[in-house]
Amino acid sequence: MEGRPLVISKQRREVVCGVPTQVVCTAFSSHILVLVTQFGKMGTLIALEPSTVASDISKPMLTTRVLLGQDEPLIHVFAKNLVTFVSQEAGNRAVLLAVATRDRSLEGVRALKEVIQACRVW
Repeated sequence: MEGRPLVISKQRREVVCGVPTQVVCTAFSSHILVLVTQFGKMGTLIALEPSTVASDISKPMLTTRVLLGQDEPLIHVFAKNLVTFVSQEAGNRAVLLAVATRDRSLEGVRALKEVIQACRVW
């Protein structure tokens, strides 16, 4: 069977805000998995699913749900800020985010977004 592989994956290692960080992005048929770790483990697993709003179909809202790990309000905000662009650029596909980071500052989010963009598989 020739052609495009069923699963496409890219990974990258960078120093983000002074901390060694690994990012792995994998595209499946219906979801995109984004793994961001500074501890060498998956950490908290969050599902981000687009849901259309009647007034503006072109920009669906992302609904977040913690599947594994501590469910705290900051993790929902962090997840949306980190991977909303992934869902939008991938044609509003659902995203699974596995995150284990020390720094959740605005500067850290910006730096992580650049590394995720470098691992683009969508």
